[in-house]
Amino acid sequence: MDLISEIIARAKANKQRIVLPEGTEERTLTAADQVLADGVADLILIGNPTEIKALADKLGLKNIDKATIVDPENHPKKEEYAELLCELRKKKGMTMEEARKLVLDPLYLGCLIIKAGDADGQLAGARNTTGNVLRPALQIIKTSPGISCVSGAMLMVTQTPQYGENGVLVVGDVAVTPMPDAAQLSQIAVCTAQTAKAVAGFAEPRVAMLSFSTKGSAKHEVVDKVTEALALAKELAPDLKIDGELQADAALVPSVGNSKAPGS
Repeated sequence: MDLISEIIARAKANKQRIVLPEGTEERTLTAADQVLADGVADLILIGNPTEIKALADKLGLKNIDKATIVDPENHPKKEEYAELLCELRKKKGMTMEEARKLVLDPLYLGCLIIKAGDADGQLAGARNTTGNVLRPALQIIKTSPGISCVSGAMLMVTQTPQYGENGVLVVGDVAVTPMPDAAQLSQIAVCTAQTAKAVAGFAEPRVAMLSFSTKGSAKHEVVDKVTEALALAKELAPDLKIDGELQADAALVPSVGNSKAPGS
């Protein structure tokens, strides 16, 4: 079974309620139709119901009626979510009037649906920038305990099973923090390992802190930052298999016998 098939199988076995705030975006709606047809997740689409139905008809989609459609302009929990947002942001001076306006924003509404316990996660970015997607998530859902920065990760699936985990590597951070400091790097390393376990199914991720230097082969303040991040990551997750600083060619040493490459 390939990685995507494994991910789908795990999702079916533990079905989650996922919000799609870009419910009137064509690619999102087409993907939602396939997810619903395959029974991968329970979906909540945010958008005007008439517009969503018209777009689904135009695209020839047959499963959208299996989703829950939430109209940001008119739904029974509109005021409840506004009150929740106002409470969460009251220390920042949020008023009910401002909260009622923000609840009309699908990205804010989606995060509030999750915060209220009515959904498990949200997927967005087809129509919105990364910054716009992250802003309400940081204000409403916030980061995990002990983690102060947000990071992204990408799965790299190769045809070389001797590298990574049967040819799969998880690379972070590739989208969010352009110039992380040592503390942020350490958190990114730990979170990327968690992504490797939760999404890619790695039993025991092995993390390589990459640099243009391997074990002091070069001297530079950036190298110092990576070595400091390595020490901080070990404090944050003592049981994590992690090493650095490593150039990519040193990190991706093919498996020999029972030993494995450190890259995750």
